[in-house]
Formats: sequence, structure tokens, C-alpha cells
Amino acid sequence: MSEKSAKKSPSKMHKQRRRRTLTFVRMFRYGLNNFSRNIWLTVAATAVMSVTLIIILVTLVARNVLLETVADIGSKVDMSVYLSSEAPESKIMQLKGQIEGLDNVKSVRYISASEAREDQAKQNKQDGETLEAIKEAANRLPATLRVYLVDINDTSSLDAFIKSSKLFQEIKDPSKEPSFQGERRTAISRIAEWVKLAEIGGAVMTVVFTIISSLVVFNTIRMAIFNRKDEIQMMKLIGAERAFIRGPFLVEAAMYGFIAAVVATVAGYALVFAAKAPLAQYGLPVDTTMSLMMHYVGLVLLGMIVVGAFIGIVSSYIATRKYLKI
Repeated sequence: MSEKSAKKSPSKMHKQRRRRTLTFVRMFRYGLNNFSRNIWLTVAATAVMSVTLIIILVTLVARNVLLETVADIGSKVDMSVYLSSEAPESKIMQLKGQIEGLDNVKSVRYISASEAREDQAKQNKQDGETLEAIKEAANRLPATLRVYLVDINDTSSLDAFIKSSKLFQEIKDPSKEPSFQGERRTAISRIAEWVKLAEIGGAVMTVVFTIISSLVVFNTIRMAIFNRKDEIQMMKLIGAERAFIRGPFLVEAAMYGFIAAVVATVAGYALVFAAKAPLAQYGLPVDTTMSLMMHYVGLVLLGMIVVGAFIGIVSSYIATRKYLKI
């Protein structure tokens, strides 16, 4: 008896697998049919979810562009440490080496007093009065150490060194305090604030539209359940399993997410590439972000499909759990 059952077991397992496969195919087919039953509800649910996914994509792209801008400007910003024009070059090189050893210091460039005069003369070669002033002040222009930082917003180690270094106190220019050059520090601070605002604003909008799209899908599935009450009751009477009854609704919701993901990816890429020229006019480094988007377009689409399907399936599961009395 045990031998017979052992012989039959592979056949039974094969039948069970075949049955599960057929059940899944039927669930999927019924879900596709349900998707096209009420076209207006389908369009509304898909449109709202598409807007949600577009907002997610554009927020991520905007954040990346702003971070690239911060990095680009940060690489051009330096902190100028002014030294006496009479300071021995050996001591200046010693100070330069000490600063290069500090945390958060990327590199240090030494500009002698003569080089500073030449730079100013080149910049003002067409302005005769300024050239005369430079010649008169030739001996008063300081030597400079230009310090480039890894993180432009973190100057703690450099500030502490400048306050405590005896060597710096000995050879510094008493008339000029170390400072960041020009308007670049202000620009990078503003862009850092924009990054935070983009992250906060994008997160808020994403949450709001995710909730809205979830509610739309939830109500769409709820209406579908009410419209198919008789059909669902018949399926219960003939002994349909719980998963078989719920499955088509989950497939239907996943289809909302799939189509919305395709629409959102196409629309999102179109918006980003339309904004490329205006952003480039303002000097924003968009080329890196664009090349990444083109290189990973498949992964972007896959990620959007996963997010869209997740929103749809979760909303549908909650709706079926609440209103599908099985």
C-alpha cells in the first residue's frame, strides 16, 4: 500500500502544480478582464497614480541635480589664508604642510605676493588707474594659501588650527583675516538650502499623492466588489478558494501600477529633457544626471513599476479585506 502511494505521489504533485498554474492563469485573465470593465474608473486610478510616480521621479532627479551643483561649486570654492609678504618661504611651506594634514582639507595652493600682483595686473590690464594702484601697493600685497575643503560647510578643523597655530600667528598678515572667497560661499549655502527644500517638498508631495492614489485605487476596487456582488456570491457557492476570489482584484490593481509606471517614466523623462536647456543656461551641471538616466533607463522603469504595483496591490488588498466578505 505504501509502495502504491509512493508511486502515485509524483503524479499527485504534478497535478497539484498544474492546478495551481491554471488557477493563477485564470486569476490573471479575470483580472485583465476586470481592468477593462469600467474604463472611466480605470483611467482615473491610472492617471492619479501616474502623477504620483512622476512627482517621485522628478523629485529624485531635482535632488541629484542640486547635489551635483553643490559638488561642482564646492570644488571651486577655497578659503584664503593671508600671510605677510615678508614671511620666509620655508616657514610658509611648513605652514602649508601642516594645513594639508588637517581633516576635511583636500588640497592647499600657495600664491606668492609676486604671483598675486601678476594675477591682479592680468585681471585689470585694461584699467590704467587700477594698474597704477597695484604698482603703488606692490609691496603690501600678501602671500596667500588657498585651502580647498572636502566639505565646504565644515571649517571647524581649519578654524581651530588658525586660532591655535603659533607658526600662523607669526607669519600671518595682520590686516586681513582668513575668509572664503567672494560670493561662492553664499551661493553654495543657498543651494544647500534648496536641496533641503527639494527633499522636504518632494517628500511631502510624494506622501500626499501616494495617499490620494491609494484612496482612488481603494475606492475603485470597492466599487468593483459592489458591482460584482452576484458573481462573487456564485463563486463562493461553488467552493472557490479565498485566494482565487481576491486574486483578480489584486491583478487589476497591479495593472494600474504597471500602466501608470510606463506613462510616468515616459512623461518624467520628457519633462526632464525639456528642462535640460533652461537648467544649463543657469550653469547647473545636468549632463551627469542625464547620462545616468539614459544609462539606467531600464532600472528606472523597473523601479517605477515596482512602486506603482506596490501602491496598487496594498490598496487593493486592504479594500478586499474590508469589503470582500470571504
